[in-house]
Amino acid sequence: MTESHGRPAGPETTRIAVDLLGGDNAPAVVVDGALLALDADPDIQLHLVGPWEVADEVLAVRPGRCTVDAVPAAVGMADAPSRAVRHPTTVRAAVAAVAEGRAHALVSAGMSGAVVTAAALGLGRLPGVRKPALAALLPAQANPVVLLDVGASPELSASVLLQHASLGAAYATRVLGLRVPRIALLSIGTEPGKGDRARRAADEALRANQPGYVGLVEGGDVPMGGPADVVVTDGFTGNVLLKGVEGAFALAGGVAPPRQVPRAAALLGIAGTVVVCHGAATGTDLASGIALAARLHRNNLVEVTSS
Repeated sequence: MTESHGRPAGPETTRIAVDLLGGDNAPAVVVDGALLALDADPDIQLHLVGPWEVADEVLAVRPGRCTVDAVPAAVGMADAPSRAVRHPTTVRAAVAAVAEGRAHALVSAGMSGAVVTAAALGLGRLPGVRKPALAALLPAQANPVVLLDVGASPELSASVLLQHASLGAAYATRVLGLRVPRIALLSIGTEPGKGDRARRAADEALRANQPGYVGLVEGGDVPMGGPADVVVTDGFTGNVLLKGVEGAFALAGGVAPPRQVPRAAALLGIAGTVVVCHGAATGTDLASGIALAARLHRNNLVEVTSS
């Protein structure tokens, strides 16, 4: 049952579909994040996707600013990603809300593979994009760094790396406000010719064709933030690096506040605005993901990355 199927209300209102059952600690932290996001931004509304009894916790506090899709089933962290589209799950319903114009964007802390699968099939890929990419914005010593892919696809090929470099550059223009972001390719050394065949081929092509390309960087350069604004790699390596950086920050006393660096990843290459939070996200992390989704919609991310 759905409380409202109306389109997003008014040109200044941004409606975000929120997966209430996504994440290790859902639904409690998602409810917390939803309330924090509504308090922080008076110009957003939420389209809550999940059981009525969970949505009621938000509706009771913020009536009039939420609509609901009552969906009782979630995709578990151990489930196959295909469950997201083969069964009536919260992820599938949230994607449908965006596809049908009932929400401008969606946020989920559920299994990233399920979110990527549902979004790619339900919203479609942008023209020419073979594999979507998850782009995370990392705090760094010199300047924030966009790292992609951090888990949308483990596939490694030169053509995918080239596409992700272009997507990452467009994303950095929006989240970092850079006219020509400095782009680098992650490898095992900084000298030309380092890395496997796919990276060597991508390095040559990027040197010839990609504005702002500065060459190869190593893993240690990413948390420093000096050499590049965008670091491109495959989803397997990027996810391993991301979790390593997160662990290092935890040992050092924590990460930057989410108001400075959103603790969420944007799914690029999809014909819709999709934000994926960490499975272990807190309420504050979910709120930062909702704020990021609203910001990306307002800044026409899909239009920029499709050009």
